[in-house]
Amino acid sequence: MLNYIIWNPDVYLFQIGNWGIRWYSMCWLIGLVGAYFMVRWLFFHQNIAVKTVVIDGKKQEVNVFDPLFLYCFLGILIGARLGHCLFYQPDYFLSSGTHFIEMIVPFKNLPDGSWHFVGYEGLASHGGTLGLMFSLWLYCRKYKVKMWQVLDDIAIATPITACFIRLGNLMNSEIIGKVTDVPWAFIFEKVDKYPRHPGQLYEANAYAVFFFVGWYFYKKGKHPVGKGFYFGLCITLIFAFRFFIEYTKDIQVNFESGMLFNMGQLLSIPFVLLGIYCMIRANKSN
Repeated sequence: MLNYIIWNPDVYLFQIGNWGIRWYSMCWLIGLVGAYFMVRWLFFHQNIAVKTVVIDGKKQEVNVFDPLFLYCFLGILIGARLGHCLFYQPDYFLSSGTHFIEMIVPFKNLPDGSWHFVGYEGLASHGGTLGLMFSLWLYCRKYKVKMWQVLDDIAIATPITACFIRLGNLMNSEIIGKVTDVPWAFIFEKVDKYPRHPGQLYEANAYAVFFFVGWYFYKKGKHPVGKGFYFGLCITLIFAFRFFIEYTKDIQVNFESGMLFNMGQLLSIPFVLLGIYCMIRANKSN
């Protein structure tokens, strides 16, 4: 046991009384802010942040970048929350009106009938991706921005957010790996006393690498933004890796026990196929 990493951090970055900021929330915030500044730079670098429109017969410049963050934030949060509830725990959240409310609000109904603030415990990356795509479609429809260009720019920055979300999972000691004897195994004391794969760390490191891969292709300039190549590259890398890394993870819900492929793997396959299609389509259009 002395050879393994004992992992038992406080879930709160800091706490005042009953109120505090969790590491998980801070990691989410850092990931979103990092992606925000990356996409902002891309929009201005490509001269698409400001759009000239005609209002009442007069040409006016409108900053179309500023609303993007709100669309992305809400799309990811709502999609990730609904994805977890409907993909992994539909038997709970759809079993009663009270549980359905728990799916929507960041409160949990306690046995004594009171409600306790817990934040959104349970967010699924597949649902977050679907929510993001839908919110970007709404954004592009409203502000008349090219969908493929926005998808490509968002895809270049997405691994930043994904990396920090997994670091947040690590701080929460959740989405743990299977029991192992590798020398870098973590003992998640909040879970049990067994050494396990730090699956969250595997993913965080991989997503950091994927960001630099996308950035490398962008700087080389071989693949122009707006064709869907970066969108395809991002979801192919992330969800192909997600498919295989699931073999090192423990199951998240009981119904996955005995399944040939777990829910995370099954949900990853369509994204990988979509990503490959987008990259092939982009290369044909060059």
